[in-house]
Amino acid sequence: MIGLYGITGLTAYFGLFDIGRMKAGDTVVVSAAAGAVGVIAGQLARLAGARVVGIAGGPEKCAWLTQDLGYHAAVDYKAGDFQKALGRACPDGVDLYFDTVGGRVLDAALRVMKQGGCVVCCGAIANYDISGAPFVSPLLPGVLVGRRLRMEGFIIFDHFPRRGEAEARMRRWVAEGQLRPIVDMADGLNQAPDALIRLLAGGNRGKVAVRLS
Repeated sequence: MIGLYGITGLTAYFGLFDIGRMKAGDTVVVSAAAGAVGVIAGQLARLAGARVVGIAGGPEKCAWLTQDLGYHAAVDYKAGDFQKALGRACPDGVDLYFDTVGGRVLDAALRVMKQGGCVVCCGAIANYDISGAPFVSPLLPGVLVGRRLRMEGFIIFDHFPRRGEAEARMRRWVAEGQLRPIVDMADGLNQAPDALIRLLAGGNRGKVAVRLS
């Protein structure tokens, strides 16, 4: 199963609520917020009472996150003032950063974390399609110590025994019209290469899937 009730949705759910221990009133920042996991994580955080800031590539995606999906703010990581814009969007700091990207986006988020905050790591998109050595934040490990941060990675398969709990809660939100499954569908196996290229270039919204006819 793909999408909301598969690995994508379960990663968002358990990353927020089990690993991140998110609570109502938190400021939650989600990287790749228009992507497969991020688009669900942001919606779930909003539904659970957080103030949600999405990081996405380009003004159109950022507008979509705030206007269509109810994010409280969105920041364009491709813009020249990204670091300052993220700070403006999170004036009181960040309680939980949901990271699927790593690299320079993680570095920017670390700079606005609150003391005692949490960084949840479930991906490293920044390193998937690069040549040369990956970027490693010069803040690590110093900022973890200085701000008493908790930074934890996880694999969703460890949480599969409890997937029924997550599915039931998300199905209720979908039935109530509060949670939107987002799938970027391509039709036909011949479209698979273009779908992959679009995914790696950040041209998708939500989960990319290829429908076989």
